[in-house]
Amino acid sequence: MKICLYILVMAVTTYLIRALPLTLLKKPIQNRFIKSFLHYVPVACLTAMTFPAILTATEHMIAGAIGLAVAVVLALRKKSLIVVAVAACAAVFLTEQLIKLL
Repeated sequence: MKICLYILVMAVTTYLIRALPLTLLKKPIQNRFIKSFLHYVPVACLTAMTFPAILTATEHMIAGAIGLAVAVVLALRKKSLIVVAVAACAAVFLTEQLIKLL
């Protein structure tokens, strides 16, 4: 019974977070600062969730860091997403294998 209460509380909380802005904000947002802030919130949240996972998803943190560095360099050079992903995975794999040999 306790688990049902937890699920109900979380459902209500999640619903309120989504429903309150829809009901309270009827006019479009005109403030440029708030619009800009809201524009970057998804990117900041995704970064905050993804970055620690990149470094801790491997056996050795250095392998994750090398994969991240490879991905950043290739992304800055405007390579396609598939190239960046495959190269980062390959860098992590090779680093892990090299660490095991040493």
